[in-house]
Amino acid sequence: MVVNEKWYIKNSAIVGKKFREFHDKTLESGVLDRKTKELLMAALAGAFRCRHCTEAHIKGALEDGASKEEVAEALLIAALEGAGTQLYWAEDIYEKYF
Repeated sequence: MVVNEKWYIKNSAIVGKKFREFHDKTLESGVLDRKTKELLMAALAGAFRCRHCTEAHIKGALEDGASKEEVAEALLIAALEGAGTQLYWAEDIYEKYF
C-alpha cells in the first residue's frame, strides 16, 4: 500500500486513479511549458480560494523556474479578474434597483 495515497484514490480507486492520471498528464510540457501551467494553476487556485493548492502550485512554479515577480503577477491577474467578475455580476442587479 502506498503511504501517501490520496484520499480520493483510497475511496474511489478507479475514478480516483483516472483523476490522478489526468492531473499528471496535464502538468507535462505540451504547448504550454510546466512553468506557465503552474503559474496558471496557482492563479486559479487563488481565485478558487484553495490555500493548499495555491501553495502547491506556487512551489511548483518556483521549482520550474518562475521568479517571485512572475508568481506575484499571476496572482494579481487572478485578483483583477475576480474583482472584475464580481463587478459585472452585480451590475444588472444594481441597475435594476437604482
